[in-house]
Amino acid sequence: MNSFERSLTLLLARELEKKQPVFQVITGPRQVGKTTIAYQVMEKLPFPSVYASADTPLPPGPEWIETQWRRAEIDAARSGGAVLLVLDEVQKVRGWSESLKGLWDAAIRKSQDIRLLVLGSSALLIQAGLSESLAGRFFLHRCGHWTFPECADAFGWDLTRWLYFGGYPGAAGFSDDEGKWKRYVADSLIETVLARDVLQLQKITKPTLLRHLFALAATFPAQILSYNKMLGQLQDVGNTTTIANYLKLLETAFLVSGLELFSRGSVRKRGSSPKLLLWNNALVNSLSTRSFEESIGDAGWWGRLVENAVGGILLGNLSAADYAVTYWREGDREVDFVIARGTRIWGIEVKSGRGGKTSGLEAFRSRYPEARLLVVGGSGIPLEEFFTTPAELWLNS
Repeated sequence: MNSFERSLTLLLARELEKKQPVFQVITGPRQVGKTTIAYQVMEKLPFPSVYASADTPLPPGPEWIETQWRRAEIDAARSGGAVLLVLDEVQKVRGWSESLKGLWDAAIRKSQDIRLLVLGSSALLIQAGLSESLAGRFFLHRCGHWTFPECADAFGWDLTRWLYFGGYPGAAGFSDDEGKWKRYVADSLIETVLARDVLQLQKITKPTLLRHLFALAATFPAQILSYNKMLGQLQDVGNTTTIANYLKLLETAFLVSGLELFSRGSVRKRGSSPKLLLWNNALVNSLSTRSFEESIGDAGWWGRLVENAVGGILLGNLSAADYAVTYWREGDREVDFVIARGTRIWGIEVKSGRGGKTSGLEAFRSRYPEARLLVVGGSGIPLEEFFTTPAELWLNS
């Protein structure tokens, strides 16, 4: 896996080769190779590097950043030139953004050539720190789950295998032993994210409810569930506001999103039933009792996995700052995904052989004549073509 280079590696190496007035930030899910990218960038650059990770059981204080910065300063003095400082899982450091702001601004004033690369696996904490204290000082890169072309190149997977095992490179080596693969994803990935990136860094009053909510979402991928129905399924006392907030927290850790109902020209109804989407099919199948072969043989379940994978690609590859990913439903008419960017909207229907679905594209077009429509799968865009093309290209016209 370490020999495989994602496109972000070369891009970052080019950016960090030259001195700039901004530092570079990578945010994305755990175990998709952010640290590997950092090490590959370090190897490509012709000057010294300092790497440090704040991923410790107890969150360090701001003195941790000052210590790493001092290490970089000493290396720069020794070499008489530039040095790369890599700070991994920086969102875990208490007061990280304020500390980094002071050190970065001081380095600019003193003309120190410290080139900074910051990594983080919590979208909420990273973006909050950047916007609060570091506005105008950084360039943000998103490092998502591995795509089908990447898994095909690195592991020789076909589309069916990627749709089931998802895009976590560290788990790929276990895919020939499903039992071991499921345990690895559940214990080393899901539990680590919940325990370290959500429960440790956020004030969660009902941690059991949060875990049950994640398991519920994995049981109903790409399905619309009312908050009341979720309350009835969960084994802990809560309310709809708590569940909505916990869904947002799971989204910041790149695990689960609750898509809102699309509505043009009016405020979206916050209490509308969310459509549950997991960002990666590995999160679904690691908790499922179905095997790879059983999943393929169950047309209804496989249809859910295909639809969930399409949604995961849309969420992971379309910037939330530019695009809103929602769904649409009126009566028994439904459009799987609605993408909005400014005044432009697209309706996307996923055809995966799952019966019982009533397409709502015609009804959606009559309601929103300006909408552009896409069909993925079936007689529309072949699945392999959709998953090998960057999502944004389908929306550019």
